Amino acid sequence: MIKKRQNKDNEGESPLKALRSDLDMSQEEFGRSIGTTARTISRWEAGDSVPTFTIPQLKALDRLLKLKGKTIQDLPDDFGPSSQMQTAESD
Repeated sequence: MIKKRQNKDNEGESPLKALRSDLDMSQEEFGRSIGTTARTISRWEAGDSVPTFTIPQLKALDRLLKLKGKTIQDLPDDFGPSSQMQTAESD
């Protein structure tokens, strides 16, 4: 059975999506640049799966962040949509 994603139109934007938009990259471009797929990026942004990074992916992400004058330390602890994070915090 395939689970359909709930409509999340009213949820806040994912910090990962905001970062990707700030870098002016599509999901495919961003995924390729850090060594994963656009589908994985989509799932991470939607909160369907928790992002996990390999060391090479973290290094690639760090290089992208440096283009915007940021570091890994500037990233939030959670990349899911903001309303999903608020729900998790209130549990």
